[in-house]
Amino acid sequence: MFLDPAQLPTLPANVSAYRRTPSFDEGSVPAGLLRAHDTKAGVWGRIVVESGALIYTILEPQAQRWRLEPGVDGVIEPEVRHEVRPEGAVRFFVEFLRA
Repeated sequence: MFLDPAQLPTLPANVSAYRRTPSFDEGSVPAGLLRAHDTKAGVWGRIVVESGALIYTILEPQAQRWRLEPGVDGVIEPEVRHEVRPEGAVRFFVEFLRA
């Protein structure tokens, strides 16, 4: 079961983008993104789906799961373990932000 996109974390107003990944598809997504991982202290992320759908799971403090699609971005909070999983054909990238 997926949570309502309105329940996704939001980015603070004082962060700005400093880097982004290339676009990945269901065949090129790095294995590290498919298992539990996190960002460094002070580093936020935004998962942007360009086409298709991606399952985004925040693993702590309790598991929460969303279905991301174009127009529904996933926000990654600093140091919070999470993972993604393609739902069929997908194209997405991750943008990294900091204060």
